[in-house]
Amino acid sequence: MAQVLDRVLDLRGLINDLVADGRMKQGDANMLLGASRTREQAIMHPLAYIATQNLDDVLRPGKTLDGDTLTEWLAAKARLPLVHIDPMKLDVAKCTEVMSYAFAKRHGILCVQVTPDHVLIACSQPFMSGWEPQVEHVARRTVKRVVANPADIERFMVEFYTLSRSVSGASGATNASAITNFEQLVELGKASDPDANDQHIVKIVDWLLQYAYDQRASDIHIEPRREVGRIRFRIDGVLHYVYELPANVATAVTSRFKVLARMDIAEKRKPQDGRIKTRRSDSSEIELRMSTLPTAFGEKLVMRIFDPEVLQRSFSDLGLVGDDYARWNAMLNRPNGILLVTGPTGSGKTTTLYSSLRQVATDEVNVSTIEDPIEMVEERFNQTQVHHKIGLDFAAGIRSLMRQDPDIIMVGEIRDLETAQMAVQAALTGHLVLSTVHTNDAPSTVARLLDLGIPSYLINATLLGVMAQRLVRTLCPHCKEEGQISQADWQELVAPWKVQVPAKIFRPVGCLECRNTGYMGRQGLYEILVLSETLKEKVTADCNLQDMRRQAMKEGMRTLRLSGAQKIAAGLTTMEEVLRVAPPPEKAG
Repeated sequence: MAQVLDRVLDLRGLINDLVADGRMKQGDANMLLGASRTREQAIMHPLAYIATQNLDDVLRPGKTLDGDTLTEWLAAKARLPLVHIDPMKLDVAKCTEVMSYAFAKRHGILCVQVTPDHVLIACSQPFMSGWEPQVEHVARRTVKRVVANPADIERFMVEFYTLSRSVSGASGATNASAITNFEQLVELGKASDPDANDQHIVKIVDWLLQYAYDQRASDIHIEPRREVGRIRFRIDGVLHYVYELPANVATAVTSRFKVLARMDIAEKRKPQDGRIKTRRSDSSEIELRMSTLPTAFGEKLVMRIFDPEVLQRSFSDLGLVGDDYARWNAMLNRPNGILLVTGPTGSGKTTTLYSSLRQVATDEVNVSTIEDPIEMVEERFNQTQVHHKIGLDFAAGIRSLMRQDPDIIMVGEIRDLETAQMAVQAALTGHLVLSTVHTNDAPSTVARLLDLGIPSYLINATLLGVMAQRLVRTLCPHCKEEGQISQADWQELVAPWKVQVPAKIFRPVGCLECRNTGYMGRQGLYEILVLSETLKEKVTADCNLQDMRRQAMKEGMRTLRLSGAQKIAAGLTTMEEVLRVAPPPEKAG
């Protein structure tokens, strides 16, 4: 491929160069060149078309010439830097102002960065430069060219410009500042905010939801500020900045979500809750739980995304395996008693409870729940929503469920004495009760029940066990590599156990698959306390938690940190992740 500018890439030239560079077999090249021209071949970029053929990469046995590999090869051939477009690291508003969609489409280019001195332009035709003077004239900055995957350029070009047009269209409906904020500014003679049903607002909402699904987000945050509305996604437990909307557009987007969730769109002074069920592009259904909160600059909206595939994962997918699974499963199959799951908000308690209930919910038993709110509608359960306004709280819900001939009862959370008393009563009358509490570790839960006012003899009579849990990010399997850990650091992590440093541990690196974070997905760390007869003797009105903890450890309870150490040894996570979420065992509680 000669270094001649203003030369369009063509399929024959690319194939010949791949063969010459020893990347493609001659037989594969002959097959591609001899095939009749298809419509797909006519409309696709030649590099993207080659990537769809799944041809063997001669230099990488067992691997194919995929889009990223071919783009890397093309960048080296053109002697230009390679860029992987990460939409969450782009300022879409600034990038789309550099050139029009028609211009970008015509030349197969996309602006991916704007600085005071230059604009970074990703191109799919690296040997074409006729467009550079026009971009430099309009942007008043120097052009720096890079090579990106043609498929990514085409996809994000459509997404970015569609979003930009929708935001501009919605903003054009008004020049008014949002007047629901604390520092109220009223500009007379100007139009009202865009309507929640405006077609531009509808498109922004649709894009936002689809984008969140594509990025594996668990939460969407829309946060009002003085002049703008910030959008952030929580991915694998960490918040990431996504986009900034004009304040009035962000207000209309929030209103659109409230309309979809059947919330009171006119009420902006008090918090509200709602839910939406949506359908992804692959036709699978996803539920979103919504919560609004009035802030100084307007309503803050947070949406928790409940993917049925996530809430209904197997215990092995959750990371509950081996002895821990055996202990939990044995308690789960008891006919009556109380099983508690504890941990902070966002530690996966709901997922664990739903997975447990799905396992025991057969045709022979009646499983009933009382939740606030119902996280995910499951056809195998009889689910009841708490309504405080009409007096239907957890305690009243359990009291009513007792008359519904239940076998297994799940209570969303035990947060007061009355709820705890009703849970104990249900367990004493022959029911298996599952619930959650908020404590730092498993032994502390006993102290929490005592603090609520449950007598120690009733705890001994009903409590089967407690499982504390946390979520750690798991290493990306595509890019993790071997690392090192010192003997001293390892012993601090696993203390008081004497566990050998594993022969091999891994550390995060970062790649396209994990968006350069080094992590992909999460798994649980578990600390399971089974209330044995010996432990019951230690449950008294003035029980010593340290004694109880040490006895539980003698009987097989592994602390959260030791559970994390096992996942480090298995190559699933890192020491930094475990230390981030798991409290020191002797100081917990």
